Amino acid sequence: MNSITKVAMVTGAGSGIGRRTALAFLEEGYAVALAGRRRETLKETAAASGSAASRLLVWPTDVTAPEAVKNLFSQAHQSFGRIDVLFNNAGIFGPSGLFEDISYPEWKAVVDTNLTGAFLCAREAFRIMKRQRPMGGRIINNGSISAHVPRPNSAPYTATKHAITGLTKSMSLDGRKYDIACCQIDIGNAATDLIQSILKDGAGATQADGSKAAEPTMDLDHVANAIVHMANLPLEANIQFMTIMATKMPFIGRG
Repeated sequence: MNSITKVAMVTGAGSGIGRRTALAFLEEGYAVALAGRRRETLKETAAASGSAASRLLVWPTDVTAPEAVKNLFSQAHQSFGRIDVLFNNAGIFGPSGLFEDISYPEWKAVVDTNLTGAFLCAREAFRIMKRQRPMGGRIINNGSISAHVPRPNSAPYTATKHAITGLTKSMSLDGRKYDIACCQIDIGNAATDLIQSILKDGAGATQADGSKAAEPTMDLDHVANAIVHMANLPLEANIQFMTIMATKMPFIGRG
């Protein structure tokens, strides 16, 4: 890190991967804008930052609402003067059920959050990064193992994560002229509270043959450290795609 504080924006920062990554950015010396739907969970993230809280902006935001996203980025830019990194992390799993039983509102909720929300945030980041001086920045999209190999009964989530890969590629190409590097991290079985309850403490995850099985997980610190590593590269270098997962999870071979 140089003497000028870099600025990161993290969506979905109220819990799980978003919270741990925001704290990792703070430990690395970044100023961080925390975005998420619920103010109370964002405040919990801020409380966990200790003495680094002075480098935080807490801004509740619904990433599916264009004006709310504009306000988020405007406030972050006013507070910190620039945005160097966007971690496009906000997302939902949506329903797990038979494909033919998925309702339109269930489908739309997942698409609006996982895909349209990522687009809206990336668009605002582009607009700021292309005009700031020094010009440029990095956008890291949270993909998923499901961007490659789906689980059963996950059509809305899987569709959006495949779409994120296309969005990442398009953004990467369109960002070149502005020194905006765009990349994607695909995460498998990070030990969030939700994943742990599904994979270990509950009945287990549905396998391709319809059976249920417990699966191994990995500590969130490994994910957060990987994201910070991607962010810290000079803009002349880019980890275009990274897959990080619990070593023994059924990814290779599960198809």
